[in-house]
Amino acid sequence: MSSPSLHLVLHEPEIPQNTGNIGRTCVAIRAKLWLIRPLGYKLDDRYLKRAGMDYWQHLDWEAVDSWTEVRERLPESSIWYLTKTATRLVWDATFQKGDILLFGSESRGLPASILNETPAHKLKLPMDERVRSLNLASTVNTVAYEAIRQFGGLLPE
Repeated sequence: MSSPSLHLVLHEPEIPQNTGNIGRTCVAIRAKLWLIRPLGYKLDDRYLKRAGMDYWQHLDWEAVDSWTEVRERLPESSIWYLTKTATRLVWDATFQKGDILLFGSESRGLPASILNETPAHKLKLPMDERVRSLNLASTVNTVAYEAIRQFGGLLPE
């Protein structure tokens, strides 16, 4: 298998359906999914499998115990922190193959200790102020496809 197009990292995800849908996106774009514990569900959760449908068997994924573990395993990858508190828009970033796109949990987002690591790499999607947040799976999908678009799409294997 070739190296992943991107590394999509979910920090303490809570909703299995979101993770299942994100897993399906990962298969579609040949990205690796990283899940940082604790998770708000069991990995054998029927909702997780239902949302990922029959794609889960093709998914390159790993569950780890900390953000530090992901960083140590991918020391050369640029990290993009997705947060609604960012001032920089996703469209203003320059993504490269192998980048890490880091997303927080559905109810808490990313902790300040992680968000403050590289403030210039905090990104957000534009949205009307009346909207508190977007669905995690929708956000991941939008950002991941923007990254893929920037570096030329998927090459045939």
